[in-house]
Amino acid sequence: MQNFLKINEKDNVVVALQTLPEGTVISVPAAEGSQTAYMVSADQEIPAGHKMAICDIPEGGEVIKYGYRIGIAKTEIRKGDWVHTHNMKTGLGELLDYSYEPVRVAGAASPSRSADSSVTFQGYVRTDGKAGVRNEIWIIPTVGCVNNVVTAAARLANTRYAEKLQAGGVDGVIAFPHPYGCSQMGDDQENTRTILADLIAHPNAGGVLVLGLGCENSNIEVLKPYLGEYDENRVRFLVAQECEDEIETACGMIGELIDYASGFKRTPVSVTKLVVGLKCGGSDGLSGITANPLVGRFSDLLIGQGGTTILTEVPEMFGAETILMNRCADEALFEKTVRLINDFKHYFISHGQTIYENPSPGNKKGGISTLEDKSLGCTQKSGSAPVRGVLAYGETVKEPGLNLLSAPGNDLVASTALAAAGAQIVLFTTGRGTPFASPVPTVKISTNSTLAKKKSGWIDFNAGVLAEDASMQEEADRLFDYVCQVASGKKVRSEEAGFHDMAIFKQGVTL
Repeated sequence: MQNFLKINEKDNVVVALQTLPEGTVISVPAAEGSQTAYMVSADQEIPAGHKMAICDIPEGGEVIKYGYRIGIAKTEIRKGDWVHTHNMKTGLGELLDYSYEPVRVAGAASPSRSADSSVTFQGYVRTDGKAGVRNEIWIIPTVGCVNNVVTAAARLANTRYAEKLQAGGVDGVIAFPHPYGCSQMGDDQENTRTILADLIAHPNAGGVLVLGLGCENSNIEVLKPYLGEYDENRVRFLVAQECEDEIETACGMIGELIDYASGFKRTPVSVTKLVVGLKCGGSDGLSGITANPLVGRFSDLLIGQGGTTILTEVPEMFGAETILMNRCADEALFEKTVRLINDFKHYFISHGQTIYENPSPGNKKGGISTLEDKSLGCTQKSGSAPVRGVLAYGETVKEPGLNLLSAPGNDLVASTALAAAGAQIVLFTTGRGTPFASPVPTVKISTNSTLAKKKSGWIDFNAGVLAEDASMQEEADRLFDYVCQVASGKKVRSEEAGFHDMAIFKQGVTL
C-alpha cells in the first residue's frame, strides 16, 4: 500500500496516508511529461493525514495542494519538512471581488450507471407528491418552554402504541426539542418560524403534532400562515395552556396520527425524487482524499439520474468559492453565489469576528492547516456537476441537481438546515467521528479505516479503503446502492441508537 499521496501534479506537498517515521524515503511520481521521479526523505515524523514538502518553499512562498494554494510559508520550508500550522498560515483576505469565468462541467452519471436507467427506492409518496424515506410521527414544539412535554409525550406514545406502530408500518414517534420560538426579534424570529414550518412539511413525517405553549411569539396561530396549504389529517395542533393534561391529550392525538400514517405504504419511487444533503465534520487530512471525493462522485451519480444534492457550510467554502462560482449554470446563479459568500463574511464582520478563524483543534490534529486546506477538501463533496440552485437559509429546494445552501459549518445547525431544505437523507463525512444525528437519516462516512473499526457504532460506511487501493468508481457505486437501501428503510447507526437531533441557527438578540 502506498504510504503517501500527491493529489495534483502542481502540488509541492504530499499527504502521508500512514505515519512516516523520520528518515523515511519516498519516491514521488514524475509529473506528466517528465522522465524521472525523485526521492524525498522525511526530516521528522510526519503524522498520517499531514503534509510533507517535496521541494524547498521559500518564506512567503505558496504551499500548493489539490493544485491550489492552501497557504503561505511563514518561514523557509525545506524539502522533506513537515508542513503544518507551525510553518504556514492562511493566505486569505477579507471581502473579495469576483468575476464569472464559467467552466464546462459534465455532472453526468458515470458509465456504470446510465442516466436513462430506471432506478428506484422503496419510499412513501405523500398527498402533495413529495416522497419520504421514513414514515415517522414528529412532534414539533413551537417554543422551548414545552420541550419536556413533547419528549414525555413521545416516550408515552411509543410505549402505549408499540403494537399499533409496528402493525401500521410507522417507524416511531420522535420529538424535536429546541430552545427558541420566543424572546426573538426580526430575522432571527423569522428563521425559527421558517425552519419549523419546513420540518412540519417534511415528507419523512407521515404525521405531525405541532405543540405550543400558548403565549409565545411564534405561537400556533402565528406559525400557521408559514405552512401554506397542509393536509389537516396529517398535521394536528395542540396548545398546552388550553387543556387540562397536555401529555395525555397529546398522546391521544398521536394515536390518531398513527392511524393516518398507517395508510402509507412503501412503493417504488424514482430516485429523481431523492434529495440528499452533503455535510462534513471532524475532518482530517484524508477528508479531501477519500470520503469527500467519494461523496462528490455519489453526487454526480445521483444528479445523473435526475436526483438532487445540497451542499452547505458556507464558511467552509471560503478559499474554494471561485470553483463553485465558476460552475454556476448561469450568471444569475453566479451573482447569488457571490451574495451567499459575502453575506456570510459580513455576518462574521458584524459580530467583530475573524472571517478565517478556522479550522478547529480537531481538524489541525488530523492534518488540516488552514481554511483553504479545509475548504478545498470540503467542497470535493460537490462533485463536478453544475450549480443549479442557490438557497437562502430556510429556503426549500426547487431545482433538481446541485444546490448550494446558506448555513454555518456547525454540524447540528447545518444538518438541520439540509433537512429543512428538503433533504430526506444527509451524508456526513468525518475523520474524527461523531455520534450526532439530524431530523433525517444521517449516514456517517469515515475518511479512514481506523475510525471505522474503532467506532463501528457510529460509522455506516468506510471510505478509508480508498487510501488502501480500493477503486473510487466501485466504492461510489457501492455508496449509491447503500443510500438507496437507507432510502428504502435500512436504519443507519444513529437511528439504531435512537438519536434524533435538531438545531436552529440563532443570529439575533434574545429578549
